[in-house]
Amino acid sequence: MNTDKQFIRLNQVINLTGLSRASIYNYIQESRFPKPAKFGKNSLWEYSEIQTWINDRLTERDTAQRGI
Repeated sequence: MNTDKQFIRLNQVINLTGLSRASIYNYIQESRFPKPAKFGKNSLWEYSEIQTWINDRLTERDTAQRGI
């Protein structure tokens, strides 16, 4: 099992998703976005979780476009 995880900071999450800081934290409170891990004072997100979230949004879009 590969336990190597890549973590990214908030500014990278914003760049990847196009969401604002406020939207990210609102989505977290609504359980609609991955929660960060705390490392000291830093909040870091696992890169693969953000990629999965993005891919899920694309799947939702594609499903809606096909009318499924």
